[in-house]
Amino acid sequence: MRSIWKGSLGFGLVSIPVKLYSAVQDSALDFDMLDERDHSRIRYQRVNEHTHKEVPYDKIVKGYKLNDDYVIMDDHDFEAAAPEKSKVIEIESFVDIGDVNPMFYETSYYAEPETKNNKAYALLVQALIKSKKAGLARFVLRTTESLCIVHPVDGILIVTRIRFAQEIKGNDELNIDTNVAVSKKELDVGMALINQYAEHFDVSKFKDEYNDELLKIIKAKSKGKQATVKKLKPKKATGDDLYEQLMQSLNTKKGA
Repeated sequence: MRSIWKGSLGFGLVSIPVKLYSAVQDSALDFDMLDERDHSRIRYQRVNEHTHKEVPYDKIVKGYKLNDDYVIMDDHDFEAAAPEKSKVIEIESFVDIGDVNPMFYETSYYAEPETKNNKAYALLVQALIKSKKAGLARFVLRTTESLCIVHPVDGILIVTRIRFAQEIKGNDELNIDTNVAVSKKELDVGMALINQYAEHFDVSKFKDEYNDELLKIIKAKSKGKQATVKKLKPKKATGDDLYEQLMQSLNTKKGA
């Protein structure tokens, strides 16, 4: 794997030199855009909107429009905005990971210590496991300040980027009544249904079935065949009464 960031992970006066590696990968199939007439690939160019000529990559700069004019920025400007965070993931506090709303999660990275047998790294892993806490930190990745949580998984420190509060949209425009009356009888059966379906979280049981089916269709078409597409049949209750639907769901699961 190739590292995407190099710096240090700090907590208190302890500093651990680390490298970050992407911990996720896209499982979607990679499609090329083609010209329908001869199946030639479509190439995109960086074109000057006035001259309509292609611009070399080394001549492209970043600009922010301010008062109808552009302020040109370079790498030094971005680093100067947060010099202490450019190469440091500084843990500012420790929180219960359960308190982090899943809406805030973005993506995760493996944090690898520069030396294999790093005692400070091992200490942080073990302390987080024992305390059941996660570190809350900020750092700069690709000119963007990121909020993140540092947490252990299988003895490895994971840096998971999370969103800032201002990135979450408010829900005041949604047309939802949060005070709908639910009877105790309905709630009890609903709880029983949840308990019946409850199990230990094991994400390995789930696969991206859509892409698997899509690949079957692609392979069939390459041989001049038409693949058979499975049709999903939604389960239906026999009535509109909520309690009866819950009871039917409960009995269906028992029967299974």
